[in-house]
Amino acid sequence: MSETQASQSAGAGTGRPPQHVAERPRPTGWVGWVIFAGVAMIVLGAFQIIEGLVAIYQRSFYVAHGTVSGTQIWAVNYNAWGWTHFGLGVVLVLVGFGVMAGQTWARVAGIVLAVASAVINLAFIGAYPVWSIIIIALDVLVIYALAVHGREVSQV
Repeated sequence: MSETQASQSAGAGTGRPPQHVAERPRPTGWVGWVIFAGVAMIVLGAFQIIEGLVAIYQRSFYVAHGTVSGTQIWAVNYNAWGWTHFGLGVVLVLVGFGVMAGQTWARVAGIVLAVASAVINLAFIGAYPVWSIIIIALDVLVIYALAVHGREVSQV
């Protein structure tokens, strides 16, 4: 007997109208994508940390070396950008765990951080173009999953 039939038969013969049990909305397949977004944020955070450490300790690794050229949006101080990437990476890792736990604050922070990551990597595109484009594409996927389907993780 289903829950609806059980609740209707429970009201039968008692003089009370049948009670209807509100069903919880069923999560869609996007729950997996939201979990993916949380894991991706942790991985992206780790990549940002590595990218930051490389910018701080091995500046010659990057294509452009801090001068304004046709390949950069603006002059880059790799020490400053390194610490920016490092800090963003640490926060991304922490928020990624919050997203996987279904926390609303983590979803909001995740969207804000993914936007910041995309903008920072857009500015860094002259130094390491292919990698920056890959990170930006993953950031867009994270933003979509969290914005559209993030609520479903807390319902599981």
